[in-house]
Amino acid sequence: MSGALEAVLRVDRGAFALDAALAVAPGSVVALMGRNGAGKTTAVAAVAGLVPLDAGRVVLDGAVLEDVAARASVPPERRPVGVVQQQAALFPHLDVRANVAFGLRTRGMRGRAARERADALLAEAGLAAFADRRPSALSGGQAARVALVRTLAREPALVLLDEPLAAIDAELRPALRDAVRAQLVGFAGSALLVTHDVRDAEALADEVVVLDAGRVVQRGSLEALRRDPAAPIVTRLLAEQS
Repeated sequence: MSGALEAVLRVDRGAFALDAALAVAPGSVVALMGRNGAGKTTAVAAVAGLVPLDAGRVVLDGAVLEDVAARASVPPERRPVGVVQQQAALFPHLDVRANVAFGLRTRGMRGRAARERADALLAEAGLAAFADRRPSALSGGQAARVALVRTLAREPALVLLDEPLAAIDAELRPALRDAVRAQLVGFAGSALLVTHDVRDAEALADEVVVLDAGRVVQRGSLEALRRDPAAPIVTRLLAEQS
């Protein structure tokens, strides 16, 4: 498992069309940036199989997850892809340990073993003290970190992070970025991060892809994009919070 992604995504939604090629190198983190309505969330939903393609294909670690021309499509629940959204979406009736254990049980791990492994993963993430808490007793940042632990516990080849820090108070985000980066360092796969915040890209991503009106405007390292922006939208996005 390396998380090498090659995707050509065409999704038609009336007045809006996503027409973009995305690539994520093995073991890397790519930040997908753009204005509201640029197509970022549609792109990650298409990779996850939550939005069907009208044309194109998705290939992960050499395995075809979707190919419209070949009429091939792997359902979302069978794709080795994890998704962490802006709202942590933890099960409210389960404590943190049981939430993480649920992710392990989807891989076939049995009850006691899943709970013990959940405790180990929470300890590795610095979250052991929260194992017995319900989601309602967690801060937004704590819930976001638990959601990531639960997703990574399933050992996906690729994790899709759709604005995971957007709902967190600004003064808490630097520490949360550090925590998320630490979690991703130990992850064997790759990640595609949707964000509006260039500081997220600085802290977490190896490469940035800028989308505008459903198309890729520029891709490269943050330094390269700042040095030689391909369009005014790139300059504006990278200057807003620098």
